[in-house]
Amino acid sequence: MTSIPLAVDLDGTLILTDTLHESAVRALRSRPLMALRIPAWLWKGKAHLKAKLASLTEFDPASLPYNQPLIDWLTTQRHQGRRLILCTASDRSLADAVAEHLGLFDEVMSSDGQHNLSARNKASALVSRFGYRGFDYAGNSWDDVSVWKVARQAIVVNASASVMQQARSGGEVALVFEAPAPAPGQLPRVLRLHQWMKNLLLFVAPLAAHQLPDVATGSVMILAFLSFSLCASAVYVANDLFDLDSDRLHPRKRLRPFASGAVPVVKGVVLVPLLLINAVLFALPVGSLFTSWLLFYFLLTCAYSWGLKRLILVDCLVLATLYTVRIIAGAGAAGIPLSFWLLAFAAFLFLSLAFVKRYAELVVHADAGKERAHGRGYLTSDAPLVQSLGITSGYAAVVVLALYLNSEAVVKLYQSPAIMWCSVPVMLFWISWIWMKAHRGQMHDDPLLFALRDRASWCSGLGFGLVLIAASKGAAW
Repeated sequence: MTSIPLAVDLDGTLILTDTLHESAVRALRSRPLMALRIPAWLWKGKAHLKAKLASLTEFDPASLPYNQPLIDWLTTQRHQGRRLILCTASDRSLADAVAEHLGLFDEVMSSDGQHNLSARNKASALVSRFGYRGFDYAGNSWDDVSVWKVARQAIVVNASASVMQQARSGGEVALVFEAPAPAPGQLPRVLRLHQWMKNLLLFVAPLAAHQLPDVATGSVMILAFLSFSLCASAVYVANDLFDLDSDRLHPRKRLRPFASGAVPVVKGVVLVPLLLINAVLFALPVGSLFTSWLLFYFLLTCAYSWGLKRLILVDCLVLATLYTVRIIAGAGAAGIPLSFWLLAFAAFLFLSLAFVKRYAELVVHADAGKERAHGRGYLTSDAPLVQSLGITSGYAAVVVLALYLNSEAVVKLYQSPAIMWCSVPVMLFWISWIWMKAHRGQMHDDPLLFALRDRASWCSGLGFGLVLIAASKGAAW
């Protein structure tokens, strides 16, 4: 046992994220107009900015991604009688909440709205409190180098090679907690490249109209696909940043790059505008109509992220609209008129899939013993009603398909229209299958991911495609 107190940094050391960055994101999500005052608050000092941001939104210390190996070691140190101090540049309200949640620390030293306890300020405060070389210090960044120089021993946590070198040159390094090795493929997970499959819906309208594009039109459609994909990735990154608290309470979503702390929040903040700028650059050559629908899609997703996602039923209607907009934008890019039948079918089908997504989330929360879905307007007891609405919407899509098969448009487009009736049982099976899996609790949070990995869904898609080809080519009935 040692009588030397141990001071521990918070951001990047005790937790795998930065509370200032997360406070800014929470403020932008919950109080976007107030967040516009960030430059004015920063002008009054970083400590003032931290205090203002912390006061704007609620903060749940239990949801943070903690550095568990460090916490285990600190627990051992405390059991041995060592005095622990949480010493952080974060605002006092956040530091106190973390200390109370963990129950490890005897004292908290932090920024207070007037003084920013960072780097040299932190070093001076610790020396004044415990004396030169009268304490050990656990930190992770360049700001901690000046503290290690006045500490008795350094505990280096999650530090880069350059920071480690400075720590060793400035004093005695007693213990090192290595930074976790970066998981492979983080960028595709951040951008959600698998979600780009949804943007193949841009090609639905031209294919449904049997207007296969020539080389020039095909190039335009590829630009449209890339533009929509980059815009969608920007939206997914923003949503992941806004949903940090909700994702961390979810058994699977808590492993997402930002929620888990594997990727710093600030990288996401920088990535969003870069993706949007490139999305616009790809959209402009496609045409003004497509660009207008892309802008509508982005604005609607912003409205969804900032509030509509918390409104029951409205959230699912918006999700269905976002899918349908892809088909409309694709028609605009290809310069072809939209079919009423296609829009009606798509609207009901995507509404059913939106209800599947929400139903699967409610089942997860219900299994965890919760009465309400965090960040949503639903109670877990709403699951049976959501299920009924989703199944009804899915079957309504099949009814629209059946009515379409009895229209004059089918006769004009297909040489053997009667074969098209085989698509009805295929769609009935797939929708019923999706909801059966959801009812059994075997549905992924994202129906698209489920379909991409599900053999029955692949067979259904193949069967539907073969029916369309046979009807188009005029196969014998």
